[in-house]
Amino acid sequence: MQFSFKKFLPHVLVLVGFVVVSLAYFSPVLQGNAIFQNDIKQYIGMSKQQTDFRTQTGEETYWTNSAFGGMPTYQLGAKYPHNYIKKLDLSLRFLPRPADYLFLYLLSFYILLLVLKVDFKLAAIGALAFGFSTYLIIILGVGHNSKAHAIAYMPLVLSGILLTFQRKYIAGFLLTTVAMGLEIVSNHFQMTYYLLLLVIVLGIVYLIDAFKKKLLPHYFKSVGILLLAVVLSIGLNATGVLATQEYVKESTRGKSELTINADGSPKEVTSGLDRDYITQFSYGLVETFNLFIPRFMGGGNSENVGKDSNTYDAYRKLGASHAQALEASEHAPMYWGKQPIVEAPAYIGAVVLFLFVLALFLVKGRLKWWLVGGTIMSLLLSYGKNLSFLTDFFIDYVPLYNKFRAVSSIQVILELCIPTLAIFALVRLLNDFEKKEEKLKALKNTTIITGGLALIFLLFKNSLFDFSGASDGFYVQNYGPDFISAIKDDRKTVFTEDTLRTLILVLLSAGVVFLFLKEKLKEKWLLIAFGALILFDLIGVDRRYVNNDDFVSSIKVNKPFTANNADKEILSDTGHFRVFDIAGASEPTKASYYHNSLNGYNAAELKRYREVFDFYVAKNNLNVLNMLNTRYLIAQNEEGVFPYKNEDANGNAWFVEKLRVVESANEEIKLLDSLDNKRIAIYARTEGLLKNERGRSFELDSLASITLEEFRPNYLKYESNNPNEGFAVFSEIYYGNGWKTYIDGEGASHMRVNYTLRGMKIPEGKHVIEFWFDPDVVKTGSSIALGSSILLGLLLLGGLFFGYKKKQKESA
Repeated sequence: MQFSFKKFLPHVLVLVGFVVVSLAYFSPVLQGNAIFQNDIKQYIGMSKQQTDFRTQTGEETYWTNSAFGGMPTYQLGAKYPHNYIKKLDLSLRFLPRPADYLFLYLLSFYILLLVLKVDFKLAAIGALAFGFSTYLIIILGVGHNSKAHAIAYMPLVLSGILLTFQRKYIAGFLLTTVAMGLEIVSNHFQMTYYLLLLVIVLGIVYLIDAFKKKLLPHYFKSVGILLLAVVLSIGLNATGVLATQEYVKESTRGKSELTINADGSPKEVTSGLDRDYITQFSYGLVETFNLFIPRFMGGGNSENVGKDSNTYDAYRKLGASHAQALEASEHAPMYWGKQPIVEAPAYIGAVVLFLFVLALFLVKGRLKWWLVGGTIMSLLLSYGKNLSFLTDFFIDYVPLYNKFRAVSSIQVILELCIPTLAIFALVRLLNDFEKKEEKLKALKNTTIITGGLALIFLLFKNSLFDFSGASDGFYVQNYGPDFISAIKDDRKTVFTEDTLRTLILVLLSAGVVFLFLKEKLKEKWLLIAFGALILFDLIGVDRRYVNNDDFVSSIKVNKPFTANNADKEILSDTGHFRVFDIAGASEPTKASYYHNSLNGYNAAELKRYREVFDFYVAKNNLNVLNMLNTRYLIAQNEEGVFPYKNEDANGNAWFVEKLRVVESANEEIKLLDSLDNKRIAIYARTEGLLKNERGRSFELDSLASITLEEFRPNYLKYESNNPNEGFAVFSEIYYGNGWKTYIDGEGASHMRVNYTLRGMKIPEGKHVIEFWFDPDVVKTGSSIALGSSILLGLLLLGGLFFGYKKKQKESA
């Protein structure tokens, strides 16, 4: 027992250190404050209705009416039965947010390096290099929590895979299952997809190595074990995976039936996202050097250059007061790349990249090649439209690649690969000491490459770059050419400062290695020096963008919106209707926080609703707003925000006189503009229970009525009274996978009409019509998740028993 304690004590101390470091960087959480994240603010607005329902009833709703007219909550933090892998995830994230994600970064990467047989001290330094990589900190600042969540588990998944290839089949299978289960539970399938691409690179390298060494049986055995682990990990997350798979076909990530855009122009027919949308955030070729020099391209769209800047002077010359000029200078447009929005550079670190280049000379074998291969793949794909032949190939031919936007985010792979290989430069320095001359030569070449590159940029910046940005024309038009000249001067200044900073760090790193190789510096001081340099380098840049100023009272974070007079007036109306916030472009989910809103903020809304929104709602088309039962529009005039009550809204449901069949989705959506939707409903020939009919008329009695008597997010109850058989249109968004319909308690069918609403035939007489959102996918998925969890538990017990018996046998 004592031996075991001594063996694990260093790891325990490292983990305690990770906790301390995570809390120290985000120290305001210790005072009960929380980081303000805009994306999380919008998420809270989107999910308020389901959260309130859960609190009030103790039940879960898988449908919300509060955003985009109505949508499933699968991508809004839905909680599923028997989701035990989620409980494990929550246990690992025991620190206050966002310190919990930083801790996960550090823990997961530390385990990866231990699996790669790196000494715990070097593994701890590597974990810090990964965890404080600027991009990983920035996404915590802006609220990309699910992305951070998925990235944090990537190294853990790789650990399980590598263990399996190391012939530790049981441990590798179990770790891969758990790690992949945690990866999937983070619910950011784009990041998981990028991890899959890296695993494919790793698999190809290992296949080539196995072929050369005649180890193909072991290779394919390992692959088979890993495939079983992935299947079981999917089973642990079956509900979320199945629900997402079902939903994605109906979301903006699925194939559209339209062949026209809102402006009438031809639409690119694709099974995924629009090509321009996918590549909107494409990394610039020259922008690559941001990885090495933080403000090589100016930094972000909003940089603090201070009162000693040319920008400050330019504002003063334009007539701004000291306070106005100072405030404007804190948000100067320093970024001069081609991406529309950049919060901060994806800086990996001058010290880390120095070690990475050094490793290219010192490290041999398959480890080097899958890490270098992953780095190159990640970088090339991040260029997007700036390397169109490769990006177009992936969009057109690589499965699922066209489901994801913001191609630059694939750089998370190089964010993982580069520090991993960098640490192995230190590993090689500490081993094979007899190869001193080889190491000195590698050091010389590395210093020339990295230091020389920084020096070239310093000496020739004016001839190499013009420091002009894509949005400069806007500033010239509004502020004049002198203003943009001042901006460019400040861009040159920050470029020079950070390039010089990088050069100094490179020379310091080279000096430390040189002193060690010359035996002037002991191993302990080498590690301390590089740990200090990496932390100084990365945290120094991180703090420019995410620091204590980003923290506010936790109350403000948890309740980010304040009702204005318009909201209060609308809230006094207790009916069931929708609200369209025309005035709230900067806060797209505020209306969702208080009302059943047509607005929202989500990357995967229902496709047909988005198309109707783009065609009509965004243009304030009252005919379509009426059909969506939009009783209030929040508008703004000189006196402020006010609610406009729309007396012509169709209501919750109404009987129509005629059903009209159309031949295509194009025809159906185009007709919504002029359709008399209070009297006529339209449907495509392929839709619902009337697909074999050519349209139909209904006798509409003046006394016929249908009224909404009860409503909850996942339940609607209507009462109808009609002396004739009729057809009712409901101002509710159609989603065929989960909404179940009953007439007087008996199962019934409904169909999609008016492109995005629900409609159904109702028999003559008095009837009760009910809609329940009770998706079968949740029941099926929960059963699979329960079975998978039980199986994993049994396998874990079996693995522990096997390990115990093996140790007994070895010690006998």
